[in-house]
Amino acid sequence: MDNFGKNLHYLRLESGRSQAEMADSLELGRTQWSNYEGGKSYPKFLDLMKIAKYFDVSESDLIHSDLRSKPEGKAAAESQVKYLNAFQLRTDHPVPDQSIPLYNLEATAGLVELFRDHNEIDPIDRIHIPNLPKCDGAVFVAGDSMYPLLKSGDIIMYKKVEDILNDIFWGQMYLISYASNGDEFVMVKYVQKSEKGDEWVTLVSENRHHQDKDVRIDKIRALALIKGSVRINTMS
Repeated sequence: MDNFGKNLHYLRLESGRSQAEMADSLELGRTQWSNYEGGKSYPKFLDLMKIAKYFDVSESDLIHSDLRSKPEGKAAAESQVKYLNAFQLRTDHPVPDQSIPLYNLEATAGLVELFRDHNEIDPIDRIHIPNLPKCDGAVFVAGDSMYPLLKSGDIIMYKKVEDILNDIFWGQMYLISYASNGDEFVMVKYVQKSEKGDEWVTLVSENRHHQDKDVRIDKIRALALIKGSVRINTMS
């Protein structure tokens, strides 16, 4: 199993997910996943099957092949066209098929206007993704605060939060608009409880080069729970 840890590390980075997210998605321990990637331990057969199925590779290739070697020709284009991540709560009910409107956030006056007037704003496209929780819309990601989980240009699908004060799921990822000095800032962050008290929240990035930021809840003008992301790689 000399290649197993290296392959696991490579496939996880290609999927844009953290070790913790992969472990949680596959119902494995986070230390367990870290040990797999580091070559400190190897999975039992049932866990190996589960990991191989998730990444759509064979158990044999996951163990023996060097998956870091990129395929050539048509196979390369097909394997790197799109990555889909789903961020589901345990209470979510996947929809077999839905048409999600994709909006150009830069063409609107901001997230607040988009949420308020979405029925009057024409989407630039529609996304059809099976077995994803119900979504209200989709927009493009800007910036690198959630890298490597999300990259600038990725598409995120969201579900609007109507009651910001009472309906936050702590630790989940959100699309946020908050006001500061008359300006609107729109970003994707994890929302956590703040040490400053109940009137505040802490916005946390996946990219640790970005510092955490405390903001008052009453400054949050719009909030949406991220339900999924799509990454499209253009092949030259």
